[in-house]
Amino acid sequence: MSLLVGIDVGTSGLEAIVVDAERAQVVLSASRDYPLATPRPGWAEQEPEDFALAALSALREIANGLGSRVKHVRAIGLTGQMHSAVLLDEDHNVVRPAILWCDTRTTAECEAITAQLGEEGLGRAVGNRALEGFTLPKLLWLRTYEPGTMARARALLMPKDYVGFRLTGELGADVSDASGTLVFDPGARAWSETITKAFDINPAILPPVGDSPSLLGRLSPDAAEATGLPVGIAVVRGAADNAAGAVGLGVVRAGRAMASVGTSGVVLLHTDDYRVEPRMRLHSFCHAVPGHYYLMGVMLSAGGALRWYRDVLCDGERMAAELQGVDPYSVITDSASTARIGAGGVVFLPYLMGERTPHNDAMARGALIGATARTTKADISRAVLEGITFGLADSLALMREAAGAEIDEIRLTGGGAKSPFWRKLMADVFDAPVSLTTSTEGPAFGAAILAGAGAGVFGSVEEGADALVHVTQTIAPDPANASRYREVHAVYRDLYRDLHQRFRALAALE
Repeated sequence: MSLLVGIDVGTSGLEAIVVDAERAQVVLSASRDYPLATPRPGWAEQEPEDFALAALSALREIANGLGSRVKHVRAIGLTGQMHSAVLLDEDHNVVRPAILWCDTRTTAECEAITAQLGEEGLGRAVGNRALEGFTLPKLLWLRTYEPGTMARARALLMPKDYVGFRLTGELGADVSDASGTLVFDPGARAWSETITKAFDINPAILPPVGDSPSLLGRLSPDAAEATGLPVGIAVVRGAADNAAGAVGLGVVRAGRAMASVGTSGVVLLHTDDYRVEPRMRLHSFCHAVPGHYYLMGVMLSAGGALRWYRDVLCDGERMAAELQGVDPYSVITDSASTARIGAGGVVFLPYLMGERTPHNDAMARGALIGATARTTKADISRAVLEGITFGLADSLALMREAAGAEIDEIRLTGGGAKSPFWRKLMADVFDAPVSLTTSTEGPAFGAAILAGAGAGVFGSVEEGADALVHVTQTIAPDPANASRYREVHAVYRDLYRDLHQRFRALAALE
């Protein structure tokens, strides 16, 4: 028996799972919540100690649940939220709360980074635009507003890496998480000398970097005592949450992509080589699969837009769901399935939080356009689902057209994967087969696969994914529907172009 542990250090909490590698099953899980602080509007911070205590506590629960089977735990893999900056002093104590990926205080720093290097310079150095979520702008903000903090900082880690440090006593990061700092050159798979020199970042604070399944260290005696796990268990570096999530869906070979509908929406494509979309509307990062990469698009309101629609405009659907004892979303999607493609001429723009891919426009706003006296609620429901799906498809279009990538299959996860109607809608809009898999545990499952590859349970990440992840259903696109959706999608795109200046005027009225 080979048991593999995956730990996901998320934003709302931590999840730990145990996977039986021979049976390809999750046999135990434990989760812990921790708070998120918002000291000022637009700020988001968390205490790194909360990450560590949650991990130790969850692992203790798992060890207790395993009982005598605990001796079969072969390795622990790590994953977690990207970009969030954990700073340690010379004694490896936390200097201040971590500034998170969703913190937006660094707009001026992003503008300064772009002004100094230019977008072409950023493309050459790190393959990505300067965005508020990334780590480098946070370091520049701290240098300006908390110079004492930066003066004390001797090590920079991501949240999962801090958990890894507390488990092993070793400082380190992996290439996929490092790719999201804006200090790392994904093409060279090394920290960028161009960036460290341009912005006077001390290279000594940057941790050693390795491939995702490589060994970070081994479970220390202190961590073993705190968790009840055997001392010396291998702890692998793991990967950023989206990279690990892709591994957990088997997106480990060229042509495979992942579409995830959570509050936000993510489209991720495995590539064998390093590619940068010319205008950097996609993220270009190292993958958790050694030597490989991924392109990623992010829309800020996917499931979040559907939740807004449910909460604000669907009182009747919620009442009907309560009477029927079903989920309100199923009532909405069932209604949407009765409307025609194109929703009777109604188009929904899902930009409720602005948009990242492909517009990088914080001023973008949501809109329902095209309603007439004949418009039905089913039309509006369908328009909302179509609009969210068009937003995801915008990322796929960039991958196909601007980056020259082939997409053979898209594996689904998150809320959209639960609805048969929405699955078919995605297949037709994406004009590609979409698939469901046996894996439902998200990034933690991918972290367990990486643990297995690092400990030699599997010969490679690909072998581990093949062994533990299997496709259960594939939905092929209908060519006639795909053709019709291309027409509607073109209108959707034109509406943003027509309205984006008006969105600024609307934002001024808020």
